[in-house]
Amino acid sequence: MSALPDDAALFERFPGVGLDHDNKGLYRGFLERELRLNRCGACGHWQHPSLPMCPRCWSTDVVATPVSGRGEIYLLTVMHQGPPTPGVDYHSGYAVGSVELVEQRGLRYTSAIRSDGIRPAIGMPVELEWIERSGAPFPVFAARP
Repeated sequence: MSALPDDAALFERFPGVGLDHDNKGLYRGFLERELRLNRCGACGHWQHPSLPMCPRCWSTDVVATPVSGRGEIYLLTVMHQGPPTPGVDYHSGYAVGSVELVEQRGLRYTSAIRSDGIRPAIGMPVELEWIERSGAPFPVFAARP
């Protein structure tokens, strides 16, 4: 595992992202190609988006912890227009979904859904993959029929 960048380097790698103390572990994970969501050290409850304390037991012992990246599509939208973005093809439809991760019921992460010729659908299994976007790793989910 390589040395993690300091906060200044993290801001440099993710310009325009609202980085803060609560979510910097998520973005440091991106650089290691790990999806890291906050997990409570006291009760084990996962949470996303990142908060400074556990919503279940109120402990402040929350740590960005890797998740498996496996889950199923919980919510899905296919966009046919949007701002110009490298690697995004709105003409054929750009799928974005909220994925419920296997780690915990209700733990969801929203990102692009790669479907590689199959039609993504709610309930479809997905696995985490990584792409490069603006020179930095970015998590996407690949649909698995």
